[in-house]
Amino acid sequence: MYKRKAAWLKHLDFMLLDVICLLLAYTLSYLTRHNGGSPFEDFLYQQMCMILVIMSIMVGVLFESYKDILQRGYYKEFRSVFIHLIIVAGGVLAYMFFVKESASYSRIAYMQLFVFSGVFIFAERIIWKSIIRKRVGKSGILPRVLVVTDKTSIESCLRSLLDKKYTDYRLAGCVVYGSELAGTVICGVPVVCNFEDIIPYARKNILDEVLIQPIGHEEEYGNIIQEFIGMGITVHIGISKIFGVLPNKTTGKFGDYAVLTSSIQKARIRQLFLKRVMDIAGSFVGLCITGVAVIVVGPIIKIQSPGPIFFSQIRVGRNGRRFRIYKFRSMYTDAEERKKELMVQNKMQGFMFKMDDDPRITPIGKFIRKTSIDELPQFWNILKGDMSLVGTRPPTVDEFEQYETHHRVRLSIKPGLTGLWQVSGRSDIVDFEEVVKLDEQYIREWDIGIDMKILWQTVLVVFGGKGSI
Repeated sequence: MYKRKAAWLKHLDFMLLDVICLLLAYTLSYLTRHNGGSPFEDFLYQQMCMILVIMSIMVGVLFESYKDILQRGYYKEFRSVFIHLIIVAGGVLAYMFFVKESASYSRIAYMQLFVFSGVFIFAERIIWKSIIRKRVGKSGILPRVLVVTDKTSIESCLRSLLDKKYTDYRLAGCVVYGSELAGTVICGVPVVCNFEDIIPYARKNILDEVLIQPIGHEEEYGNIIQEFIGMGITVHIGISKIFGVLPNKTTGKFGDYAVLTSSIQKARIRQLFLKRVMDIAGSFVGLCITGVAVIVVGPIIKIQSPGPIFFSQIRVGRNGRRFRIYKFRSMYTDAEERKKELMVQNKMQGFMFKMDDDPRITPIGKFIRKTSIDELPQFWNILKGDMSLVGTRPPTVDEFEQYETHHRVRLSIKPGLTGLWQVSGRSDIVDFEEVVKLDEQYIREWDIGIDMKILWQTVLVVFGGKGSI
């Protein structure tokens, strides 16, 4: 799933910090001119404060003051701050002229305001950019990008992408068409596989986006582009030709390249923001319920099967990222060892395991599974951001390693506590391919309204006890 932000939304933090610095400068200029007091006690100065904030936000949005802000050096940043404040000052002067209130304000305080705000905003932007670069560099949250091109273009392509102080992507590796260079390093970037192995590599490794710079051989590139999109991986195509009918096409820039971007779903930032807010709110409520459940079912779990109350396991999340999932333990402690001998009774066709009357499940385990109480600790995963309230269920590592190419589409979004296939008759679906189809349908058609509908249906399923696993 591809998300594209407007420059001002992407850097909302800078906009808010600029407003804070402007208010600090406004207060300081008033204090130095009037030897004390507060500008917020005077109605005229209160009005001026509101106009300053509104003008600063409008200039930031309309004149794209925050575009490429993380790429700018000291000189470009100083120039950007200067232009931003000149336009704000002009707008404020125009306001005072039209309302005929210019004589009511101190001209010295007005000039001091923009001197102070220039110093404050410039310093704030430089410091905050430094913090962001260090934080993002250590966090590993940047999208992992694979570069694909031919031998004549690979070095210039990689240099153009690497020759930046800050990027909003991380190069996972590169692939060189028509050359057997797997295992070598070009410009410090590893050649992760040969061209013919690119799809198996993408299926088994963490990969968010692919930048393709095809020079001829459109048919070969066209095939892998369709496979990447089918896996839910975002594709940036650095060429003007369109390879067949591609979904959700947008044009833009990737590094210094003009690209055509295609993805299985193009999400609006507003909807993603609402989804995350819903996740956080839901996780707080869910964790309160989990606390009660610990007190009630925790002792019973320990009595019936000595061992930990919680079960944790490494699962595979968005685009192959591993994370540790948490549940109330519903099985005996040797459940994983006994799974191999029970595989012959697996009623799922595919890479998931499910059987009737599983002997590994404890008596209390049957109850908490029937009521889905065992899933409650996953609200901690949701709060952390590993999961969402609604998504696709995360596979185990063993299941993931058996995936075929088209199965990987399930991993193109965050895994969820519930999803479309769970509310479509969880126990009635025994074919993994049907699960994949439902998950792909959810991803292609996703919007926040679908999430709300699935959450409501989940409540009905849980309280009705229908289709519990």
